[in-house]
Amino acid sequence: NNVPENSVHDEVANLLKAKAHRLHSCVRKEFPIADGINVTVSIGAVTVSRELADTPEEFLRRADTALRKAKSLGGNQTVMHDLKMEEEIRLKYTLERDLRAALAGDQLQLYLQAQVDSNRNFAGAEALLRWKHPEKGFLSPAMFIPLAEETDLIIEIDRWVLDKVCYLIKKYENSSFPISVNISPRHFASEQFVNDVLSSIDRWNVPGNRLVLEITEGLLIKEVEIVVSKMTTLANAGISFSIDDFGTGYSSLSYLKRLPISEIKIDRAFIKGLPHDENSAAIVKAIFLMAKAFGLEVVAEGVETDQQAEFLDRIGNLLHQGYLFSKPTPAEESLARWISK
Repeated sequence: NNVPENSVHDEVANLLKAKAHRLHSCVRKEFPIADGINVTVSIGAVTVSRELADTPEEFLRRADTALRKAKSLGGNQTVMHDLKMEEEIRLKYTLERDLRAALAGDQLQLYLQAQVDSNRNFAGAEALLRWKHPEKGFLSPAMFIPLAEETDLIIEIDRWVLDKVCYLIKKYENSSFPISVNISPRHFASEQFVNDVLSSIDRWNVPGNRLVLEITEGLLIKEVEIVVSKMTTLANAGISFSIDDFGTGYSSLSYLKRLPISEIKIDRAFIKGLPHDENSAAIVKAIFLMAKAFGLEVVAEGVETDQQAEFLDRIGNLLHQGYLFSKPTPAEESLARWISK
């Protein structure tokens, strides 16, 4: 009874880690089953305090929290529960609750970032999202989209953006510029995805060729036949598809040939080093030549300097998107600026 509680806690924690290590070691041994099957184990562990001993439900909840953390970190490891983890969960819960309220209220705002051609004429825009939190002010998508991706909130957000974009297209129906919308893999995989897109177009009675849907390369390697079917249905309605962050994922020439893709966007990671980084320059040139061979439009993301823009112009006719020409701006303000030119 005279042993300090912290000392007991550390001793129990070390014991749990040792047992977990033995479990991982056992699982790594070969099993007499079919070749090609690898078995891993994720472990969530929590030390039992005096208070937890009387509340087994709380003990199991904390163990499950630690297990989820282990899986989210890639699996095949052990995570010990701690109070920091509880704080992360509390903040995550609060943010999710606030985001649901933002969707129901008037806190989300649509921004646009313009795209310009080699003559610096307005050629289109990408739709971006900002959240005006009533207490925290403006929040960038990086702060809340990953959370939304874990739930069906991302589907509701996609629908909201699609509806707002189609409204803008209708408002500027005498123009021809397209607007790109980033589509969540979770939404794309849902059964209602195709209907959601077509419903937005029908609601505002706008032509499909004014809408570009940006998808990631990783999405294209899952359930290929379903992906082809969905994209083909929407392409038949005039909608275009763009591959976002091209070159950073599962690049493959096969999907460029098979799928109704009309555009690829060179990731800003390759643009950043231009024109002095020889590797980046070679990659950008190769992507451009390949895209042109397939008859695809090319958009360079993250153009921030005159030197980068001049290098890209020397490669060929492509679209520029970046702070050099346009920062993300509230949608109406952005279009008022560019359409008036």
